[in-house]
Amino acid sequence: MKPSRQGLLALAAVLLLLASACTARTPAPEPAGPSAYGAYVGYEPSDTARLAAFGTWLGGAAPRVGHVYLPGDRWSNIEGAPGYLESWAAWRRADAGRMFVLNVPMLERTEAHLPDSAVLAELRRGASGAYDGHFRALARRLTALGVPDTVVVLGWEMNGTTYTHRCAPDPAAWKAYWARIVRAMRSVPGQRFRFEFTPTRGRDAIPWPRCYPGDEVVDIIGMDAYDAPRGLSFTGQLEEPYGLRAHVRFARAHGKPFSYQEWGLYENGDNPAYMRAMLTWFAEQRPLYQSISDYCPHGVWGCRSHPKSAAVYRALMGADGP
Repeated sequence: MKPSRQGLLALAAVLLLLASACTARTPAPEPAGPSAYGAYVGYEPSDTARLAAFGTWLGGAAPRVGHVYLPGDRWSNIEGAPGYLESWAAWRRADAGRMFVLNVPMLERTEAHLPDSAVLAELRRGASGAYDGHFRALARRLTALGVPDTVVVLGWEMNGTTYTHRCAPDPAAWKAYWARIVRAMRSVPGQRFRFEFTPTRGRDAIPWPRCYPGDEVVDIIGMDAYDAPRGLSFTGQLEEPYGLRAHVRFARAHGKPFSYQEWGLYENGDNPAYMRAMLTWFAEQRPLYQSISDYCPHGVWGCRSHPKSAAVYRALMGADGP
């Protein structure tokens, strides 16, 4: 039977709705259980044992996140020359449930406090492809070490002023350079890297969404979040422009998991209220992972001046926690 004109119009409307559903951005899946956790306890080979000791002190599940940094003083180190990568790669390979998180500077002389004019020139050189080979070398090294699934935290805290790989001098060049690095590393056979975009909480030198290089080249949207500045409550940290709540909303709008690869105490000292609020936030929002910076002035196990916050951390994260 020949369909009526009304029937054809109804069918077209249904097909249009189906097409829209298929092309809509899929929300990032929430972790099935508690977020993976870890701590930065140092980067030396012996610090893999310190990470295990951190878990023993906590008394609950062992840390699943091993977190270290590549030095950014010269290109050979950004290429993965430091000898400690072997021990951390072995730690990761020993347990399929573990996650290796590696902070990678985008430029050498990364903490040399170069002027904006020098940073701008370097970003534009990177965006032109001048440094692609260094990142292909790093990708080959990580793959050869048996950690092709490393989480690469590339150019972290780009919205601030601390690092040479900062974004504000030329956001367009910064984003183009980030994309070049990701594509260079993804060109290495066997890699399965995940690339994490991680600003610091708040506005800082530039609103961090202006630095976002695009969904195609970002796998995780992180945030470095410390208890600062002095006197700012957790509610203030949550609701400030570009703060904790804006971060989670941004990640979910882009269909990406989110994380906290650096967090901890800071300018408000031993602050158990902050510690409780932050851990409650993690429990409610369920990031992919979170890793406390466990040294003074940020930590709980490695910083004896924070006993009250350490007690809260152990109560909520240890064997008796949720």
